[in-house]
Amino acid sequence: MTLLVLVLTIVIAQRLSELVLARRNYRWAMHHGGTEYSADHYWLFVVLHSLWMASMALESLIRQPPVPTWWPIFLTLIVVAQVLRYWAITALGRYWNTRIVIFDRMTRVQSGPYRYLRHPNYVAVVLEIAAIPALLGAWYTALLFSIANGALLLLIRIPAEERALKDRIVRGE
Repeated sequence: MTLLVLVLTIVIAQRLSELVLARRNYRWAMHHGGTEYSADHYWLFVVLHSLWMASMALESLIRQPPVPTWWPIFLTLIVVAQVLRYWAITALGRYWNTRIVIFDRMTRVQSGPYRYLRHPNYVAVVLEIAAIPALLGAWYTALLFSIANGALLLLIRIPAEERALKDRIVRGE
């Protein structure tokens, strides 16, 4: 129970701080000529992440599983996800957002994790959506929300982001 409270407190605090940063960056972007793309699906990710946290808590409380013997692996994946996430946020600076915001004639970021991965923040989210509930022994949550997140990313979000980038980015990558 203590581990659950600790993990949920950290995850909720992290999500809220990221939403504050994203809102600040969004306002800055809109004031400086940014254009938001595909806003119609944003709510799906808010719902997904909210239900993921609730499901993790409920599954842990109802099933009361022991901490898995593989917990060091899950903890390592969580740490890797956090490092990757904040590296991506730092590399994008004011351009980082939870929404798809593009500027005319911008160039693709080639620094930080973007040197190696096209969508490093999404890789971080994929890792944590599986690893955080797994750390708590919430296997059903890990599986169900990994599938749901993967579907949303692969079928909706990444294609929308790629279309937005293709429409607005300067060639010469």
